[in-house]
Amino acid sequence: MCLACSEVLHFTFPPGWDETRWPEVELCRYHRPMPWLYLLLGLAIGLLSGLVGTGGGVLIVPALVLLFHMGQHKAQGTSLGALLLPIGALAFWQYYKAGQADVTAAVLIAVGFAIGGYFGGAWAQHLPEVALRRLLGGLLLVIGLQLLWTGK
Repeated sequence: MCLACSEVLHFTFPPGWDETRWPEVELCRYHRPMPWLYLLLGLAIGLLSGLVGTGGGVLIVPALVLLFHMGQHKAQGTSLGALLLPIGALAFWQYYKAGQADVTAAVLIAVGFAIGGYFGGAWAQHLPEVALRRLLGGLLLVIGLQLLWTGK
């Protein structure tokens, strides 16, 4: 059933196709984003990420939830998948060439992030979507207010 319009979805797979290998469809063909929209989102987030040094949970997750109507869990998983190692490497290289990156700190943060991400991802699977959405929204609000009120 389509999550946007409640249309009952019926798919006929060609003979010999393994139906279990395909992900469960949540949106009908009229509400499923075209691949180029995801590419456009990645381009916009990439530009902002390179510009202000952020991207994942701050920009991608809310965009996937609000614009692409993904559930919170799926948006978080998709964001993490999109931000695997090669993505940030190119933006990092620009900052490194300009002398604006501490490599030792970056490596240590990455190790901590990998460990924390593993356990945080496991914990998130046991929380309701509304709790995750409120947690993310609260963090964004607190961080945003802090950045706005810091007059340096």
